[in-house]
Amino acid sequence: MPCQPDPGLFRLGPAMQGSLRQWRRAATLLLAVGRAHPGPSPTAAAEDYELLLLQRTQSSGFLPGAHVFPGGVLEAADCSTDWLPVFQPHHGPPTFGLHLTGHPRETYPEVALGPRPYPLSPIPDEVAFRICAIRETFEESGILLLLPTGVQAPRLARAHAPPADLDAWRAKVQEDPNQFVQLCQRLGCAPNIWALKEWSNWLTPFVRKGGRRFDTRFYVCCLQSKPHTFLDMQEAINYEWITPTEATKKFAFEEIWLAPPQFYEMRRLVNFASLSDLHGFCLDRISEGCERWLPITLLTLDGAMQLLPGDELYHEDKEFLEKNLSISKKTEEIMGKGRNFHRIVLHSRYLYSIHVNIQPKYKHIYPENFLGFKSHL
Repeated sequence: MPCQPDPGLFRLGPAMQGSLRQWRRAATLLLAVGRAHPGPSPTAAAEDYELLLLQRTQSSGFLPGAHVFPGGVLEAADCSTDWLPVFQPHHGPPTFGLHLTGHPRETYPEVALGPRPYPLSPIPDEVAFRICAIRETFEESGILLLLPTGVQAPRLARAHAPPADLDAWRAKVQEDPNQFVQLCQRLGCAPNIWALKEWSNWLTPFVRKGGRRFDTRFYVCCLQSKPHTFLDMQEAINYEWITPTEATKKFAFEEIWLAPPQFYEMRRLVNFASLSDLHGFCLDRISEGCERWLPITLLTLDGAMQLLPGDELYHEDKEFLEKNLSISKKTEEIMGKGRNFHRIVLHSRYLYSIHVNIQPKYKHIYPENFLGFKSHL
């Protein structure tokens, strides 16, 4: 039997006022590419591939200054019927050549989202979210993940050469997402949705009253070669292609800041030493789908932790869509008593640890336990 927490130990934190109309659909893309040369040190060479991280502006309304994977909010244009002739030479409804898994495998929590922009559109969510991830990646980094008409999708994706008038097209798309359809038509291509493999689905935890909340799908895309990156200098002001181990080290040395979901995913990717392993893993679980996770924040006397599904302190209760837990104990005392862990401990802004000893579902994999680089405190 798992250790059951004493309900009397906890008190609820402040509730978020208002409705859940803040929840917005979003998509994020983990772009992975093989390293051109060995890393300068054994640590840097722990993985033979790198991922693209973009640094958000300090004026951003969400995660200012953070290093994030490219992505953004789903727009009505991403599920427009205008996409049907673009995809027709490749695949069409109802599956568009994808292994559709439908809704996330876990139904808790049922997030109150607004109505779909095109309720009767034959563009399913699995296609629309992928279009969103590809469009947002283009807007932020100039990287175009497109597949020309008449070309079969390669084993590893290739980025399409940007248009000569890249800045003008990017400005058009940022102003009106419907322009992304026009760009694809002009280039004779479709968004390469088949290269994007489902990876995870994170819900923004409650942080503060009125805070932005997102239902974000994470996808992995493995590339044949590193594309040129052209920042828009509006949403993203810097970029790095970096291995998961390097990203963890830079975070510890306060050279970059990662939000807990990005940190968790970086540590999960450390399980894969090669791009080939990562790509094969994604293909092996292509029909499994992914869980939707809502982290629940537990505030302690000296820090905080984000509890994830399967943790013995996790509460599957709708009230935690709008509330935190808090406890009058120190983090170390709580960690010393538990048995079943799936949590990210937030010791400080640049020191996280991950504790997980439960079995993953749906052929996925969890990070190994990670205690942080305490020597850098």
